[in-house]
Amino acid sequence: MERFSCQSAPANSEQTIVFGDMRISVLSDRIIRVEKGAFTDLRTQTIYCRNFAKPQFKTSKTADKIAVTTTKATFAIDLKTLEVEVKFVSPMKNGTTVAAPSYKQNLGGTARTLDGTFGVLGGWKSKKEKKDHFCVEHMRKGIFASNGVTELDDGKSFLLAEDGSVLKRDGEGVDKYIFAFGDDYLGGLKEYFALTGYPPLLPIYALSNWWSRYHRYSADEYLALMDKFAAHDVPLSVATVDMDWHRVGSVPKDAECHSMQGRGWTGYSFEKTLFPDYKAFLKGLKDRGLAVTMNLHPRDGVRYFEDMYPEMATACGIDPATRKTVEFDLTDRKFLNAYFDILHHPYEADGVDFWWIDWQQGTKSKMEGLDPLWLLNHYHFLDNCRGGKTGMVLSRYAGLGSHRYPLGFSGDTVVCWKSLRFQPYFTALASNAGYTWWSHDIGGHLLGHGDNELYLRWLQFGVFSPINRLHSNNKGRSKEPWLYEKVTDLAEEYMRLRHRLLPYLYTANVRTHTEGIPLISPMYYYDDDPRSSGKRYRDQYYFGEQMLVCPVTKKGGGGVTHMRVWLPKGKWTNFFTGERFEGGREYDIDCKLKDFPVFVKDGSVVPMLPKRKGNGMSFDSIEARIFEGEGAYTLYGETGSLSFEMKKREGGYALRITRGEDCPVKELALKLERGTFEDGSKQLTLTSLDTDVNILCRD
Repeated sequence: MERFSCQSAPANSEQTIVFGDMRISVLSDRIIRVEKGAFTDLRTQTIYCRNFAKPQFKTSKTADKIAVTTTKATFAIDLKTLEVEVKFVSPMKNGTTVAAPSYKQNLGGTARTLDGTFGVLGGWKSKKEKKDHFCVEHMRKGIFASNGVTELDDGKSFLLAEDGSVLKRDGEGVDKYIFAFGDDYLGGLKEYFALTGYPPLLPIYALSNWWSRYHRYSADEYLALMDKFAAHDVPLSVATVDMDWHRVGSVPKDAECHSMQGRGWTGYSFEKTLFPDYKAFLKGLKDRGLAVTMNLHPRDGVRYFEDMYPEMATACGIDPATRKTVEFDLTDRKFLNAYFDILHHPYEADGVDFWWIDWQQGTKSKMEGLDPLWLLNHYHFLDNCRGGKTGMVLSRYAGLGSHRYPLGFSGDTVVCWKSLRFQPYFTALASNAGYTWWSHDIGGHLLGHGDNELYLRWLQFGVFSPINRLHSNNKGRSKEPWLYEKVTDLAEEYMRLRHRLLPYLYTANVRTHTEGIPLISPMYYYDDDPRSSGKRYRDQYYFGEQMLVCPVTKKGGGGVTHMRVWLPKGKWTNFFTGERFEGGREYDIDCKLKDFPVFVKDGSVVPMLPKRKGNGMSFDSIEARIFEGEGAYTLYGETGSLSFEMKKREGGYALRITRGEDCPVKELALKLERGTFEDGSKQLTLTSLDTDVNILCRD
């Protein structure tokens, strides 16, 4: 089990106070931990590190309460009920006293899945949920609340031993964390990540365009489709092969089956009628510059007809002659090791980069109370990172702490406007749970018959969402742009734009990993105007710190959608048209099909790849769009960085460009959105990057 080992990081002794069978740990100025009964210093499914800060505090005790006072708040713990009352000291909500955290005041987090779009196809039983398929009550709690205080109950979380095995807690008890973040969302999120682990860095290929479809492709058909995308000059970076890569219809009728979906749901052997030479198929995808992921439904274990069965059975202590199924059980050490070594690593050696875990088989495992989805996410991600690799997994959300196992697969959504309308809000809200990398079925999965306008609007959102993974099932219309004749050119151009935005996206990826700043954030993370947190504009979101996206999620009349948008204080420029707007105001705008409202604030730099053929992801040549105003920005590549700093000077601005160590950029094209360079031009190409550039702005 050492391959999955994890070192504990307990709170320092000077951070803890013990009163009989109760222990209080002061983890930061805004986070305390309250335990009663059995204490533990091991990692849990949610908590990874408890010694990330050195807070200064004092304590006092009365007959019925213990008070802990830090520089930010006083936490009063009731000795009988263990309820915690918080009084803020500074800087926000100063002097405000907040009673025990209330579920109703929680701002919400995210959900396990959007399968069926919250009940369109059934599965959610209450009348209220059936009436409102997009009920916020489906969302699990996040770490922020309207009163500034939330509580994380970790008492039922399983423990992680240092050898990587999962342990049940010893006896009953209380183990909870109180967060007094107030309305400091970015600061609170950073402390939460320090406690639970920062989101890992994604491989760069995850950030361009993905192709996916639930369809019985043959090897030749799939490779021909990839070539057709290339012929249309539409870059793809990830090829997803859904479940029909393995035997489905040809599974023997006497094969054991636990899955409701049928005998062919689980499989590990390529379907030879579709993929007669799977190694050549995988090589063909790699030769086209594509990363590869394949779908897994592991519930039915490894059955006698699988190619790997003899080796797998022997490794797990089963005589292959018995044809006894090797049961799926990640709590079993023999099975866990063999599961990766025999079933997955050989395919990875042949070209599979990561796995899509399509777990739909419930929450029960051999260890009572332990969610097998969490086990799959945890072990698959760690295994995919072996050898120092930048790993990844595509899977559903399994509760707080799941941000350590990106990416999130949000499930099979219904193709309808209501479904699209919910996704921007859902995606931004997930940052309240630290879950910053949702991957949706862009275009929707279930039903639908090829609405051109809906397809384009969903794709536009996909371009400005964490992951742009086009997907559909094998019954509705597929998601190739050329199948939507009225919007083909626009759809293809937006997919090219997504690829060109790779420098901006990868920079945000680095900042999420190192600073805890999400790519997509609710507006109230950056703006305290009531309109930024109200329901009317909840679909709007920040895309990085430079852009504000106001997605079009309603069908327009004659292809034109009338929208009202809210722009926070400051000056903003329409990313596509260059039109300028004064912030702190609402605007009515008309959006034709080609229009997607994205606004960039003054002082921003948006780095992009230049227009070029193919799906290359090198940052050797960068086009940086400069938006007038004071500001600073650092572009991060897979190696090195490039910094921009713009300061006001007489007649305009001085732009300072500084190359970091191992910077990949060899040529930099600067494009001004407003003003000119000293020679009167609006564009300038640099090959020497440690330099000052003067920008003239004459109103």
